[in-house]
Amino acid sequence: MRIPRVPPDLLQVLSSLAQPEALALLAEHASPLPGGRYLHRDELRYRNPPAGLNHEQWWAATCLGRTPLMQALPLQDKAGRAFRFATPQPLLIDLHHIDRDAAGQIRAPEGAPIHESRQPYLLASLIEEAITSSQLEGAATTRKVAADMLREGRRPRDHSEQMIFNNYRAMEHLSELRHTPITPERVLALHRLLTVDTLEHSEDAGRLRTTNDVAVIDQRDGHVLHTPPDAAELPRRLDALCAFANASEDSSPFVHPVLRAILIHFMIGYDHPFVDGNGRTARALFYWAMARGGYWLMEFVSISHIIKKAPARYVRAYLHTETDHGDTTYFLLHQLSSIRRAIAALHAYIARKTAEQQDTERLLARNAPALRFRLNHRQLAVLRSALKHPDAPLRIDAHQHTHGVVYQTARADLLDLESLGLLLKAKRGNAYEFYPVPGLLTKIEGLAHEQT
Repeated sequence: MRIPRVPPDLLQVLSSLAQPEALALLAEHASPLPGGRYLHRDELRYRNPPAGLNHEQWWAATCLGRTPLMQALPLQDKAGRAFRFATPQPLLIDLHHIDRDAAGQIRAPEGAPIHESRQPYLLASLIEEAITSSQLEGAATTRKVAADMLREGRRPRDHSEQMIFNNYRAMEHLSELRHTPITPERVLALHRLLTVDTLEHSEDAGRLRTTNDVAVIDQRDGHVLHTPPDAAELPRRLDALCAFANASEDSSPFVHPVLRAILIHFMIGYDHPFVDGNGRTARALFYWAMARGGYWLMEFVSISHIIKKAPARYVRAYLHTETDHGDTTYFLLHQLSSIRRAIAALHAYIARKTAEQQDTERLLARNAPALRFRLNHRQLAVLRSALKHPDAPLRIDAHQHTHGVVYQTARADLLDLESLGLLLKAKRGNAYEFYPVPGLLTKIEGLAHEQT
């Protein structure tokens, strides 16, 4: 990936404009959003400037338009300069939608709000985030194998599965810390949880790096994209980041909770305080900050799933910030867009699950009315899955984890379906597995005749 060009110095451009007419033209085009977007100078140079301005002057006009919107942050780059952010209209619009959508009522297929019928959706989200966050940092295993491992609660078998297993445990752990201030010690403990048994040197788990041989490299061509701050600065910088993360709404400057969560993510990626696992740690702390800010819905979405679809845009958002005097607005806008897309994906997932459950219930209502009222929503989910995947085995422990019930309840659910002739039971190792009977739909129709 090519590193964007550093924008020209604004004062030099302004000093070259001695003509009052030129200054008036500059003021006329002083918009923070040229072409309606928050563009970096490197993007602006490919567009035609307004009549009477060259590209450098157009960039100067853009900077003038952004200046009133800028706020300095109590966070610094490696040269000691304050990072900053602007609040252009697209950013405010994104925040409005997230404020509305991440705290509203979304109902699960069984009719309850998903935070009241949370376990299947929470588990699906934790699994998705654990898998994709780990894949972003090199984990290589199939989604089905990884999901089965987490649902069944078995131990990981290789390095990639260990990464995913660690990420899953860390996300569960963070849900318990939502009301707890973050400290450097807790960040180190989180990193240890994320990286145990996955690092080349085990002593690096839960420890700040002590050398400067860490850099962000473009995997395609080996070019260095980012050199993080000196290792000696990391304890001080982590203290400052935790103070920022724990700041109240009365702190100055006011930083919206969603922006604060994103900036915590940004700073871990920028500082790269660990020899490995920085991305996983950054995204995990983002979830902690969102939960602390009251955005309960973020428990049920996977931000890494969205980032993984376009990783180059994620990296470019960092590079645009670093090459434009620490303007984090580029990264904020990228992440806000990712959050909104993740929320939209959750809405689509719930709509799909609702439609599937309604189809199953219509099927049961048509073929076996008495059976439909006998089964609980967990058993309906089993039949729905069995009709879609007739060759997939069902395990008691996986059913237990999916629905957040005790083992005895999960066992009773599946044994009841077996007693009705809808599932077959077979022993595999020390555990039983259940399979849909051949011709499950026909069997349901047969039960209908038996009951009439």
